[in-house]
Amino acid sequence: MKTGLIISDTFQNHDTGTGHPEKIDRVTAIIDNFEKKNNKNLIWKKPLKFDPYFLINTHSPEYINQVNQSFPENGLSFLDGDTVISPGSKDATKDAVGSIITAIDGVQNKDFKNAFCAVRPPGHHAEKEKAMGFCIFNNVAVGANYLIEKYNYNKIAIIDFDVHHGNGTQDIFYNNKKVLYISTHQYPYYPGSGSEKERGKFNNILNIPLQAGTTSEQYLNAYESVLKKIKEFKPEFLLFSAGFDAHIDDPLAQLKLSSEDFYKITKRTMEVSKPFCNGNVVSILEGGYDLKALQDSTEKHVDALIEFD
Repeated sequence: MKTGLIISDTFQNHDTGTGHPEKIDRVTAIIDNFEKKNNKNLIWKKPLKFDPYFLINTHSPEYINQVNQSFPENGLSFLDGDTVISPGSKDATKDAVGSIITAIDGVQNKDFKNAFCAVRPPGHHAEKEKAMGFCIFNNVAVGANYLIEKYNYNKIAIIDFDVHHGNGTQDIFYNNKKVLYISTHQYPYYPGSGSEKERGKFNNILNIPLQAGTTSEQYLNAYESVLKKIKEFKPEFLLFSAGFDAHIDDPLAQLKLSSEDFYKITKRTMEVSKPFCNGNVVSILEGGYDLKALQDSTEKHVDALIEFD
């Protein structure tokens, strides 16, 4: 079977303003690279519309209404100091959420074996009732709740290798024994959360804080703790919060991973989880702000998805 690549054109209309790092060019660069490679093992698909009920499962109705009323008719508006929205952001946010739902349905229906969603805005900083860190709705959290509600899964693992801690995802699932959230991230750093002491009500949170300057070798050694926790939890479905800003060339952080490292961690994670989830894997884009590094790293990540059998 092939790998799904879920992409919507609406990301181009999510305007964050001149000089903002979470810019349109990020996803354009990813798409251009995949079009150039023309890999026959990819199935390109646009996100489908989804039942708003599945968004309410993750965010409060009050917060959803607040966001929907905040989209400006023209110009730019701010949900927080660095989370910018424009008129086109409304459709882009819906399609970002719709992408992970479409990807999950595709894996469940065996349209493809696994999938990567190239979306913006990202999601892992968005809390149940709060936008922050470029994130509006928590895409991966909606996906996890969708798996629980629609397909009756009882064990979902979210692996977040973005260089920033996914405070939003942790907030949403802190008291949910059905979801294991694991994050590797630079610490202390934005957003300030993510210490080892934050473990969740059911020991369902594993934070692996890493010092600035962490090398590939040091990171991969630390990642063994991720693999051990996956074996203990035995997830039925695996979701990646795939941020690529731990790359050595990324301007927003100070870890020193290479593009090849994202291939290694993706491959190892899928190998370790296969006995439990049989390759049921969906990945969704989070951060990554150097365009060339983002192209190369997403390519390596998707290569691992394609090659996995």
